[in-house]
Amino acid sequence: MTQQSAPPAEDRTRLPRGLARELFTVKRDPLPKISRPRWLAWLPHVILCYVAIPCGVLTGMQLNDHYKVYGAAVLGLSLLTSASVVLSMFRPIAAWWLGLVTTALIAWVLHDHVGHGQSWPWTPAGPFTLAPVILMVALRVPPRVTVSVIGITLALNGLADISLRPPQSQTIIGGVALVFGFVGILGYALRATRLARSKLVEQETLTEEERARRTLLEERSRIARELHDVVAHHMSVISIQAQVAPHLVENPSEELKENLAGIRENALEALTELRRVLGVLRSEHPDDPATRQHPQPTLAELEGLVDNVRGAGLDVTTEIAGIRRPLTPGVELTAYRIVQEALSNALRHAPGSRVEVGIAYGPRDLHLCVANTAPTRTAPSSPGAGHGLLGMRERAGMLGGELAAGPRPDGGYEVSAVLPMDPQELSAVPDPETKRAT
Repeated sequence: MTQQSAPPAEDRTRLPRGLARELFTVKRDPLPKISRPRWLAWLPHVILCYVAIPCGVLTGMQLNDHYKVYGAAVLGLSLLTSASVVLSMFRPIAAWWLGLVTTALIAWVLHDHVGHGQSWPWTPAGPFTLAPVILMVALRVPPRVTVSVIGITLALNGLADISLRPPQSQTIIGGVALVFGFVGILGYALRATRLARSKLVEQETLTEEERARRTLLEERSRIARELHDVVAHHMSVISIQAQVAPHLVENPSEELKENLAGIRENALEALTELRRVLGVLRSEHPDDPATRQHPQPTLAELEGLVDNVRGAGLDVTTEIAGIRRPLTPGVELTAYRIVQEALSNALRHAPGSRVEVGIAYGPRDLHLCVANTAPTRTAPSSPGAGHGLLGMRERAGMLGGELAAGPRPDGGYEVSAVLPMDPQELSAVPDPETKRAT
């Protein structure tokens, strides 16, 4: 057999030292308030204050009626009993020590007044006056501290019974152990329930934050996939134009050829890096041929989108103002997605309503407005995550635009956006090399 080595002395003394610090402390540990409903927040404190009054009164009555003890000592012991219960709301361990001291003083006062068959060192109501204090201890401290508190109380009771108990008195240590064990288990169960509920609320909060963050990342990934297609197209065009340009000039110089070759080489290198970094975002299943090449929608396909929504039972009208002209691919795609998402929200949350889609081409901005009237029937429950507005704001903000959404006075809802015609000029950041050159 192999002999196991004894644990280090530091490990053997760590637990007793920590337990001693928790038993001999007067630190403040207030009783938690009820979180819901708010108007009942202080109910435990009020109940405990009401419990403290009968505990003190009951102590004084038993000293007078059962043991024939009178005088100022009875009033003092009654007040100490009530004080220990009230103190347990704020400093449970200190309240327990005060309760033990009060019990010891009561036992000392009763020692010469105990009749035949009367209990000592406790009065018949003594365990029940200390029970609220032990319950408050069990609600706030770890289980090992609660066990130690009950154990020390019973050990002192047993020591008093052995060495100091009057011959004609009767011990009730069995009933005391039963009462204190019950309140200790009750306090442990309530404490475990409160901690579990707090952990659950914390976990739900973290889960909701994680869900919102994941939805935001998924929306940004989808936008990145679409931007990848747009940028990759333009980089390919630049590369091809740089390759063809020398053949369009008669007797091009070597310097021109070198510059165009450098442009083409840089475009190809940027396109390779772009595909390497963002290519994985094209699809969760990159090998799926159905999702490899899919043309991105533009405002030219708006009528088809509106027809689909009309076919689903929504009354949609469109109005286009200004000179209609082609825009940059990023603006076209963002505008289409915003209108698409706004129509989807109206179809989902406002069944039976009338929807107006307005597009205005300004000198420098594109204005979008999708407004619906109040629904004519109750909307069915939607299993969606409810982050459509978040995606629309991300798209508009990415181009340097703005998006606003909110209810209308007639009970409907409106989504409006302003997108710059040329977002590159609005969002361009001067290159440090350019600054130094100028």
